[in-house]
Amino acid sequence: MEISINNVKYTVIKNNKDSLNVKELEEKMTDYFNDFDYILGDYAYGKLRLKGFNNKENKNFKSYNDINYLDEYIEKYCAYGCHYFVISKS
Repeated sequence: MEISINNVKYTVIKNNKDSLNVKELEEKMTDYFNDFDYILGDYAYGKLRLKGFNNKENKNFKSYNDINYLDEYIEKYCAYGCHYFVISKS
């Protein structure tokens, strides 16, 4: 599935528990996220939280936002069993 937010096209990689709400994501997305290859959205206490991740080839790559550690990040920093989604730039 593809979506467009702020004139940027994204592909939905994972939509755990059917959690993606495009309207809510549009309201939360800022220019800050333009430099990320992937965006994780998770819900904590009913609020959408966003976190950006990159491939190692991205000039803005930092080890703490390595997409290869996405599952570890979800396990450590997201609530157990939370609703979440992952999108990537198309």
